[in-house]
Amino acid sequence: MKTYKPTTPSRRHMTGINYREVLTASKPQKNLTKGFKRAKGRNSAGRITVRHKGGGSKRLYRDIDFNYGKNDIPAVVKTIEYDPNRSGFIALIAYADGEKRYILAPAQIKPGDKIIASEKAEIKPGNRLPLEKMPVGTFVYNIELKPGSGAKLGRSAGNYAEVIAHDKQYAMIKLPSGEVRKIPEKAWASIGQVSNSEHRLVVIGKAGRSRWMGIRPTVRGSAMNPVDHPFGGGEGRAGAGMRRPKNKWGKGVRGVKTRKSKKYSNIFIISRRKKKKR
Repeated sequence: MKTYKPTTPSRRHMTGINYREVLTASKPQKNLTKGFKRAKGRNSAGRITVRHKGGGSKRLYRDIDFNYGKNDIPAVVKTIEYDPNRSGFIALIAYADGEKRYILAPAQIKPGDKIIASEKAEIKPGNRLPLEKMPVGTFVYNIELKPGSGAKLGRSAGNYAEVIAHDKQYAMIKLPSGEVRKIPEKAWASIGQVSNSEHRLVVIGKAGRSRWMGIRPTVRGSAMNPVDHPFGGGEGRAGAGMRRPKNKWGKGVRGVKTRKSKKYSNIFIISRRKKKKR
């Protein structure tokens, strides 16, 4: 982690990632980038549906290959790069046929390393193969939910899941949340752990840095008027005045289960994720 000289009160506790030790390129591959319009929490009618989003620095989108469509073709890692649209680093790889693509970089990978997506691939970080070919105890990321659907699980910085069993054409995967889930053995996953595991240790330090990231301010409910929030009003500083926390619309939050009882994927969940301690 990188620390700073305390030139201001907010700078005193601010930390960041020391990118110079990891990244090997400062500019992205031009033909793999494009511009895009960020959602800013609005729906098609322009109304706010997700609060506290908007503004932020302009970003160039990097086209990441989550499908790994080029099977059995070896590739060489060219660069490790920063991506403003995700927490993990990305890697530019060049396939043997000359095509270049971006992938989500695993930890400890470096330029010059060789990777491949194949059913006969070696069990080493960066390689990609079906879950049925992976021994119990293997750490994986970029996991498909259905064969050929592209990576959906285990994509954030430092994340990994663990293969804990094989049973009747399904692999039992323990996800980062603690949930144990059945996934078809024909689905593919990448070996290893997503890069930039120090991301969770970053201290933002000041309000302005949140605004650069597109995060707008959050007002406490107890600071509002009664017409605006269930916690609002009262003489002086007052607490919530009720047993359980609620949002602006009176709906319970923090620890309230929101998963639908008839969701299609309930049959694949062996053990629900653990409730985090407050």
